Amino acid sequence: MVKKIDHIGIAVNSIEQALDFYEGVLGLKSTGTEVVEEQKVKVAFLPTGDSEVELLEATSEDSPVAKYIAKNGEGIQHIAYRVDDIEKAIEEMKSRGMRMIDETPRYGAGGAKIAFCHPKSTGGVLVELCQR
Repeated sequence: MVKKIDHIGIAVNSIEQALDFYEGVLGLKSTGTEVVEEQKVKVAFLPTGDSEVELLEATSEDSPVAKYIAKNGEGIQHIAYRVDDIEKAIEEMKSRGMRMIDETPRYGAGGAKIAFCHPKSTGGVLVELCQR
């Protein structure tokens, strides 16, 4: 079902400040930023070979990213796995007893269709399924 790691989502207080490290120290290059209103988040993707790092900055205090940072501080928020057919992947996860946050796909950054699996079903990791 999974093709590869699509990206690793990292919650940050400020994309601009985080880029000092990711671009300035690691030498990665951002492909720009995008605001995803539905998720109340601003994102920046930094390609790393066949996958990407996704920096996530909250655009509202009630966004999932803001809540994550308030509880855990900045850091890895989720891991996204690329799938060919997200609807089929959701059904497969449910048939295996996985609790889904999203039972139907929603819009993600970069035009992706995404769905999240609940961390209580995945050993404490917020898992995103991603179809591009």
